Parts: sequence; structure tokens; C-alpha cells
Amino acid sequence: MPDPISIDIPHSLGRDAARAKLDHGIGQIAGVIPGGSLTSHRWQGDTLFFEIEAMGQRVAAQIEVFETRIHALVDLPPLAALFAEKIKGKLASVGTKLLR
Repeated sequence: MPDPISIDIPHSLGRDAARAKLDHGIGQIAGVIPGGSLTSHRWQGDTLFFEIEAMGQRVAAQIEVFETRIHALVDLPPLAALFAEKIKGKLASVGTKLLR
């Protein structure tokens, strides 16, 4: 199994506002995986766990919300891992836009 994508995105919203923006924009986050669609999501404390289905495979991800940043981990199946750098760049871009 390939290493997960790990990314930190700074924000100045505070924890609660960042959570609200992520909750509202979860569909946009699913779009970072080519052909991806959100299949499930749930909050556990300040961590958002979600699954995306793409290319016939499931992608598990989590975003932990902190006061001044978020930390995302995305476990890619082998086929999707071929696009890891592009996915990481798109995740950074979408995440930054969501947290404005």
C-alpha cells in the first residue's frame, strides 16, 4: 500500500469556523480525486472522516481541525496513487479556497 497523502493547510478562522466551512464544502473536497464522489462522512470530535469512491475504488480520508491549521490524510489505493502529486496539489488548492 502506498504512503498516504499528508498535508497541512493554515487558516485564520479558528477551529469552529474552519469546521463549519469544511462541513459545508465536503462535496468540493471529494472532487480532488478524479471522478470522485462522496460516499460517507462523519465527525468525531474535531476530525472529519470521509470516504470517496473513484475509479471503482474507495479512498479513505480524514481531516483534523486545529485552531490555525487543518491536517489532512488521504489513503490512496494503488491505482489512484499514480496521481498522488496531482491530488495533493488539488487538495491544497481546494482546501485553501474553502478556508478563506
